[in-house]
Amino acid sequence: MEVLTILWKIIALVLLLLSIVFSSLGMLGVIRLPDVYTRLHATGKISAFGAVMILGAAVAILPDLTIFKGLVIIVFLLLASPVVAHAISSAAYKTGLPLKHSLRDDLAKVLPRGSGKDV
Repeated sequence: MEVLTILWKIIALVLLLLSIVFSSLGMLGVIRLPDVYTRLHATGKISAFGAVMILGAAVAILPDLTIFKGLVIIVFLLLASPVVAHAISSAAYKTGLPLKHSLRDDLAKVLPRGSGKDV
């Protein structure tokens, strides 16, 4: 029984360390990337996986949080993260925030773009 408890603690520690790495990469992307559209890749994907790792560690170490509850929260987080990133990027495009180093704009024919004066 004691070995199983130690194993769960080691799994939780590894998941927490991985979440630190993923979240740090996400924040580095926010600092280094040039515009809101590329920054959303860092925050929408990498930081979501960091949060999933934290939830996985919580499931591994907390006895009150059952595996089912933890998995439900993880699934909702993984489903909501791309939707939120898409909504933010769509709002940024509609308000006219500029694209840095853009070679083409495929949405120009379909979606009206704002002037950027309301930002």
